[in-house]
Amino acid sequence: METELPPDPRPDLGIKPAPVLQQTAPTPEVPAYRDRGTGLVVFGVFQIILGLLAALMVPLAALGVFMSRLAPGGSMRPGQFLSGVASYAFIAVALVALGIGSVQMKRWARALSLVISWYWLITGVLMTVLLTAMLPVTMRSTLAQVQQNSPAGPSPQLSTGAMAVILTLIIIFAAFFLVAIPVAFVVFYSRKDVAETVRHRDPIERWTDRAPLPVLGASVVLALGALYLLLVGLTNPVFPFFGKYLTGVAASACFLVMAALDTYLAVALFRLQSSAWWIAAITVPVRLLSMILTYARADMMQAYAKMGMSDAQLKMLSSNPMFRGHVLLWWSLISMMLLFGYLLWLKRYFKTQPPAHAAPLPAQVG
Repeated sequence: METELPPDPRPDLGIKPAPVLQQTAPTPEVPAYRDRGTGLVVFGVFQIILGLLAALMVPLAALGVFMSRLAPGGSMRPGQFLSGVASYAFIAVALVALGIGSVQMKRWARALSLVISWYWLITGVLMTVLLTAMLPVTMRSTLAQVQQNSPAGPSPQLSTGAMAVILTLIIIFAAFFLVAIPVAFVVFYSRKDVAETVRHRDPIERWTDRAPLPVLGASVVLALGALYLLLVGLTNPVFPFFGKYLTGVAASACFLVMAALDTYLAVALFRLQSSAWWIAAITVPVRLLSMILTYARADMMQAYAKMGMSDAQLKMLSSNPMFRGHVLLWWSLISMMLLFGYLLWLKRYFKTQPPAHAAPLPAQVG
């Protein structure tokens, strides 16, 4: 038989054993933002597709040179061909690079995509309005020239109907690529969730983080303007200079000087230098005055004639409503006024620092 052991004779001191704590799994930290990684990939792929479409325009530009030989105005000038090819190639490279950066969720890709989309949208709205206003007049002028050159051509009713369909398609196409697409990019890349996503996916500070986004946008616009001035100065040098058009070497030199100035302003504004803001605020109205005086007094057709254009090409240009009226004047005026207004708004980021006061010297004793 098993005998029970006697109870422990030690006194009860009232000490209870400590409860065993159960270890629970840590609760995963929930981010305070919604991850937009999938959206960054989708929009990045879309930018890459747009870049490839822009690259396809390069061989089409070469085809346009060949087809221009059959036109009444003669073949396209080499400068025009080089300008078109360089523009489409640059757009293609920029869109593909931004698309790859967006797919990789880089900070610089989000910042540059946002500021370029804003520039794309504003320019696209102006161009769409210009096309809507000028294309009907241009179509009627073209139709009249066709009827004069070929009396046995199609009936006016059929030609007018065809032109109306083509006009509508062009405006819809322009509104989609120049307005709808940049609106989508602006709405997406300006979201706070997108900014937080790239900030966490790309924790390293990038060069685009060194300046506020509005200042970065001004720097990008000026840098693009410098590239445009350089391209025009090398391919199609016609410079408006306070009441007359400069051509040849003088025009190219003026374009190069303006390109160098815009390059300096782009870099200096990015570095938040107050002197650069003042230089930009002074030079933009001066440029505007020069263009107004030139468009009001000088004849652009004479400038193109000095560049060696044929009579047929000059006739085609003079029949274009954009060159007959003051369309270019109003286009340049609105563009420069928008830039000047934007520069005035940017003044808040360029506050002049008060000079540091020297510490007073201690008084000499005795």
